[in-house]
Amino acid sequence: MEVKGNLSSFVVGYLPTLMYIPEFITEIEQTNLLANIYGAPPSKWKSLKNRRLQNWGGVVHEKGLLPQDMPPWLTKMAERISEESGLFPSAINHVLINEYLPNQGIMPHQDGPAYFPVVAIVSLESPVVMNFTPHPTLKVCSNTFKDNIENQCSSGECFLNKAGEWKDNHHPFSVLLMPRSLVIFKDDAYSKYLHGIQDSKIHRYTEVINEFEATQLCKWEKAVETIDGDDRSFCRSRKRVSLTCRVVLKVHKNLFRF
Repeated sequence: MEVKGNLSSFVVGYLPTLMYIPEFITEIEQTNLLANIYGAPPSKWKSLKNRRLQNWGGVVHEKGLLPQDMPPWLTKMAERISEESGLFPSAINHVLINEYLPNQGIMPHQDGPAYFPVVAIVSLESPVVMNFTPHPTLKVCSNTFKDNIENQCSSGECFLNKAGEWKDNHHPFSVLLMPRSLVIFKDDAYSKYLHGIQDSKIHRYTEVINEFEATQLCKWEKAVETIDGDDRSFCRSRKRVSLTCRVVLKVHKNLFRF
């Protein structure tokens, strides 16, 4: 699906800074992307506790990006996202490719200050529910909330696992990410919310903000089941691959010249 600056029609939910574009790429493009991802050298994969990933574009250091060239197949996709969205200040220079098995997810986190406050995520192969939670600074009863960050890595991602009541009309919400879709979030959705994926094969999608996608899920996924009447969920029967595309603002050609 072509976007070309028409992002307002893809806004979902109450935040004008979160956009969901279904069928952003074709089935053939998805097949080609997966072929290139799994055709990469085994050494390109890094295994983490709950998933494995490929890092493209270079190493994100606390003082900026130590750049490396991206392959043409990935540069082409990054250029298309950047050009059609018009939201990035320069060419996308960093892409993380994550592989999630059906029972794997990622803790609620922010991408951090190392990046320009826009992130674009292309989803491949399997649907998943992504949950957004307001940042703890928006919590009403801050005195009962442990505001320290549980873990902060060198890439600028910071993780926490608490929840509570929120102010200024902020509240948790979820988005159903279908295969071949693109989700973009920026500004408030980037800086005032954490995003994550539940570690579970069963994902509940009753109250996702992109309701039309929920109605289409049963046509794509056979393992949809109804629980407690109107409470809908689906079984993640396949792995999911995602491309997280961002711009690192500071680029350093040589680590020793900071």
